[in-house]
Amino acid sequence: MPTTESALLAHELRETIGRLVRRLRREPGPPAPQLAVLGRLDREGPASVSDLAAAERMRPQSMAQTVHDLEAAGSVTRRPDPADKRRRFVELTAAGAELLRATRARREGWLGDALERELTPAERALVAEAVALLGRVADA
Repeated sequence: MPTTESALLAHELRETIGRLVRRLRREPGPPAPQLAVLGRLDREGPASVSDLAAAERMRPQSMAQTVHDLEAAGSVTRRPDPADKRRRFVELTAAGAELLRATRARREGWLGDALERELTPAERALVAEAVALLGRVADA
């Protein structure tokens, strides 16, 4: 069991990260489920709808709709699996990669501007240290 101090810190951290994520999502870009799929395809390459659903902890039907919407927008394509013609892989298109890049750039631009505007250089250095520490926690 965490100490009372660690439990309080965990609560405050979860609340603050949630607020930050919600603020970042207000920047223009695709809905969160679509952005998650684009990001996963960018990082990991082509995947089936069922693999994407499992990775994103979504129902397969919901993922199928998300992929359909991305395909209709030209952000992904589907191709047959050469080993199993019944299975299809979803892959990122050049337009999808550009949409992902632009969305990330807008969100990181807002965040970079906010860090510059709201924090002193010393505070930004503390945030950099905290990011490294949080990375350790995330990888635990």
